[in-house]
Amino acid sequence: MTNHVFHHSDAGGIRIHVLPTKTFKTYAVSLYAGIPLAEETVTPTALIPFVLRRGTVSYPETTRFRERLEELYGAGFGFDVYKRGDYQIVQFRMDTINDSFVSTKENLLEQSFAFLGEVLTKPALENGSFRSSYVHTERETVRKKLESIVNDKIRYAAERCMEEMCRNEPYRLNALGQRKDLEGITPDSLYQSYQSWLNSVILDLYVVGDTTPEEVEQLVTRYFGLGSRKDAPYQSCFTPKTVSEVKTIEEVMEVGQGKLNMGLRTSITYGDDSYAHMLMYNGILGGYPHSKLFVNVREKESLAYYASSRYDGHKGIATIQSGIEIPNYAKAVDIIRKQLEDIKDGQISELELIQTKAMIRNLLSEIQDSAFEMISYDFNRQLSGKDRSTEELMQQIEATGAEDVKRAAETVQLDTIYFLTGQKEE
Repeated sequence: MTNHVFHHSDAGGIRIHVLPTKTFKTYAVSLYAGIPLAEETVTPTALIPFVLRRGTVSYPETTRFRERLEELYGAGFGFDVYKRGDYQIVQFRMDTINDSFVSTKENLLEQSFAFLGEVLTKPALENGSFRSSYVHTERETVRKKLESIVNDKIRYAAERCMEEMCRNEPYRLNALGQRKDLEGITPDSLYQSYQSWLNSVILDLYVVGDTTPEEVEQLVTRYFGLGSRKDAPYQSCFTPKTVSEVKTIEEVMEVGQGKLNMGLRTSITYGDDSYAHMLMYNGILGGYPHSKLFVNVREKESLAYYASSRYDGHKGIATIQSGIEIPNYAKAVDIIRKQLEDIKDGQISELELIQTKAMIRNLLSEIQDSAFEMISYDFNRQLSGKDRSTEELMQQIEATGAEDVKRAAETVQLDTIYFLTGQKEE
């Protein structure tokens, strides 16, 4: 793995991160806009990028907006809305071919900045607020996305488990907002939300490609025009929580297969020196096909259709997802709890360590093959305040032994058991 280093600077109220490289034939541009997750802002914030993608001052009609991307040699433009820790992040992405590979008089990087800057700061308006047709259509889009979660029972169970576990924390909120708040959003109210969002959001702009930090700074100043903003870093509001008793929630719906989810808390987050140990813990527990949950719950006992675990290093939460036959609930809970205890007791084989290291090594080396993956990895540093290259993380993973994983396991506490079931037991 070669070590790629981003150049970090500030300009025009935006933090700028540039990786000059000739490795890729395109420019990858990514703009992250982060704001603390909050009940009153989560829904309008989620809706904003859907409306922004409909049109700008220069390209007010959606068809014209899309044609402009075609004129830029089929530039890619998209966005995502998600949460990292207790922040709601809107990420805009552009992927534009490097001018030297096409015959054009235009500087395509500059044109991409002109386009993205306008998407962010100069939306199409009518009567001083957002176009009502755009707001109504996109409100419907978001509503359908939220409704689709209820229909996808695996996702629904995962969301509900987090809602119950983090009942008094912002993390309970879905990044796409709440259906009940959509109806009340008007073009006027959304435009006001957008203006206050633009003033308070934390902005990080990434560029990977054949350019220089100086060129990018000039383009940001020219096309984003957010000069008076204060550049504030992300605040880590993490406080380890002690679990006094495990919450058990059972919910009845029309399901043929039970969904058993568990929420776990750990004091280890991305900023910790023992983060690598927690990654290894998650890999051995349920991150991969060789993991304990997969082998013991699914294969040996045939208790689950799927069984895996995930770890959010920005929040210090791990989750277990499994799909089971409804009568197997008690047995499945026992076997899953046994896996948690076994790791705490240090029952970790050499093979589990070797296989987990190999899986993480593959993931880390794949980051180097994708400009957007490199950007995504570096953004972890902005969120956590922790500077750790992929090489350093890999060295820490390689150096992790069973004893380190056992120590990480000792910080893990089961917090919530959530079961989505199809019928009440007689």
